[in-house]
Amino acid sequence: MLLQRTKASRREAMVMGLRRMSDAAPSTPPIKIFPRAFRTRQFGVDVLHEPLFNKGTAFNNFERDRLGIRGLLPPAVKTIEEQRARVMRQLETEPDNESKNMYLQDLQSRNETLYFNVLVNNIEKMAPLVYTPTVGTVCEKFGHQFRRTRGMYFSREDRGQMSSIIYNWPHDDVHVIVVTDGSRILGLGDLGVNGMGIPIGKLALYTACGGIAPHRVLPVTLDVGTNNQNLIKDPDYLGTREPRLTGPEYYEMIDEFMHAVFHRWPNVIVQFEDFESSKAVPLLERYREKYRMFNDDIQGTGSVTLSGLLSAIRNAGGDIKDSRIVCAGAGSAGLGVCLQIIDGMVEAGMSRKEAFSRFAVCTSKGALGKADGKFGDPNHKRGLTDIQSIWLNESVSDGMSLAQTVNHFKPNILLGLSTVPKIFDETVIRSMAKINKTPIIMPMSNPTSKSECTAEEAYRWTDGRAVVASGSPFAPVKLADGRTVIPSQCNNMYIFPGIGLGASVSGVTKITNKMLYLASAACTNSMTPAEIAEGRTFPNINRIREVSRNVAVAVIEEGLREGLTTKIGKAELEEGIPALVARKMYYPVYMPVISRDRR
Repeated sequence: MLLQRTKASRREAMVMGLRRMSDAAPSTPPIKIFPRAFRTRQFGVDVLHEPLFNKGTAFNNFERDRLGIRGLLPPAVKTIEEQRARVMRQLETEPDNESKNMYLQDLQSRNETLYFNVLVNNIEKMAPLVYTPTVGTVCEKFGHQFRRTRGMYFSREDRGQMSSIIYNWPHDDVHVIVVTDGSRILGLGDLGVNGMGIPIGKLALYTACGGIAPHRVLPVTLDVGTNNQNLIKDPDYLGTREPRLTGPEYYEMIDEFMHAVFHRWPNVIVQFEDFESSKAVPLLERYREKYRMFNDDIQGTGSVTLSGLLSAIRNAGGDIKDSRIVCAGAGSAGLGVCLQIIDGMVEAGMSRKEAFSRFAVCTSKGALGKADGKFGDPNHKRGLTDIQSIWLNESVSDGMSLAQTVNHFKPNILLGLSTVPKIFDETVIRSMAKINKTPIIMPMSNPTSKSECTAEEAYRWTDGRAVVASGSPFAPVKLADGRTVIPSQCNNMYIFPGIGLGASVSGVTKITNKMLYLASAACTNSMTPAEIAEGRTFPNINRIREVSRNVAVAVIEEGLREGLTTKIGKAELEEGIPALVARKMYYPVYMPVISRDRR
C-alpha cells in the first residue's frame, strides 16, 4: 500500500512538474497541418494521362523524378495560379461560349484539379459556360462533339445486369449521383442520351460550389429510348434508336437502377434531373421515402424559387403572408414548385387552405377557375389532372387570359413556369405596375430563349419599380433615373449543392420538406445589406460556397432534429456543424503525388 502511494505521489509530482515547465516555457506556434500525399497506380507517362492526379507543368522536380516523368514535360515548373491565368487567357481567345465550353471539357479531361480551381475562382464567368445557358447547345450537339466518355450509361439492353455493371465504375466512395433519362432537357424536350451534358454540368457545380470531391460524383444517363425522330435519323446519335419505354417496363428499369446504386453505395444521394413531368412526379413519390434522393426540377427549383420569393418580398417591404401570386404554367413540375411556396406560407403561419387561395394558376387555356361559362370553361372541358384540380381557384373564371387574371386577381407576384417566351408582355407587366407600388416579376423558365420576359423589359415596363428574379441570367440594367440594378438569376445552384453536401456529410436518410424550406431560408439569410441595396434577390454568385455551406448546415441541423442523421456523433457535435461542413468541403489545390507502382 505504501509502495502504491509512493508511486502515485511520484506520478503526481511528475505531472505538476510538467505543468510548471509548460507554464514557464515560451509559447510556440500552433502545429502546422501538411497535405497528405495521393497514391496512384499510374507511373511514368500514364500519370500525365490520369486527370484526377495530373498537374501538367505544376509537377515539381521531386515528383517528376519519383513518378518517372522527368523529361516528359517542359522544364519550367508553374504554380496553379500561373496555370489558371493561362487558362483564362486562352478562354478569351475562343470565339463563343460553345467553344469555351469545349475548351473547358478538354481541360477537365486532362487536369481535374486545375479545371475546378478555374471554376471556383471564376464562378461568375464559368457557371454560364459549364451549365445554363451554354449546356443546352452542348446537349443538342452531344453526339457530334463526343470526345471522351464521362459517367455511366444504362440502356434498356442492360436490364437484369445493372447490379453487376455498376461495379465497372472505378471509384468506391461515390457520394452524389445526378441521373437523367433525357426526356425533358431544359426547355428543349427529348434529347435521349444527348442529355448526359446535364448530369455532367450539374456535378461540375456540385464540386465547384458544394465542395464534393470530383472522384465522389457520378453522372448517369438512363437510355430508355427516344421519341425524337430527328435523333433517330441522325447518324451521329449515340443512343438507342427505339421508342421510349413506357408503363411498367419503364418503372422497372428505374427500380433496377436505384437498387443497383444503393446496393453498391448505401450512403449515396441521387438527384433526378430533367425527367419529363409525367414521370418526374410519380418517381419522386415512388422513391422519396425509400431512398436518399430528390428531384431538382421539382424540389430544387421549388426551394430556390421560394428563396427568391422570400428575398423579393423582403426587398419590396412585404410579408409572405400578404402575398397573392399569379402563376403562368401548370405542368406537374411547375406545380410542384408552387407546392414548395405553399409549404413556405404554411411555415409562416398560414393554413394550407388559405395558402392555396392566394394562387391563381394559368394553363395554356387560361386560368384554372370556376366553371361559370364566362370564358368557355376550357380547362374543365379538357379535363383537369389530379394535380391541377387542387389549384382550382373559385375567385377567378375558368379560361380567363393571363392579362385578365392579373387585372381580376390583383397579385403582387407574377411567377413564370411556362417555358412560353414573352408571355409576360407589356400589357401584363404594366398591369402589375398599376396594381403594385413594387411588383415582383419572376420569369423562371430557361434557357433564355424560353424566358417569359427579360429583366430589362420587367424594369422598363414598371418604370424601374419591379423586383426581378429570373431563371435565366440577365445583365445589369441601367434605369432611366441613372440607377443600375442587378437582376438575380434564380438558379438551382444556390440550393442543390448545399443539399447534396449536407446529405453527404450527415448521412440523412431522406430529404424532407422542412429541410427544403430551411434551405430556402438559409440562402435568403446569406445575403448582405450591400447585396440587398443593389436590388439582388440572391447573394453574389462569387460567395456561392459560403451559401452552400449555410444550406448544408440548415439541412444537417434539421436532420438532427428529425433524428435522420447517420454520420453525426458526439465528436462531430463537439466540433460544431458549421466547422464540420467547412472541413469536409473539397477545395481544388494540388496535393503531393506518389506512385504505388515504382518500376
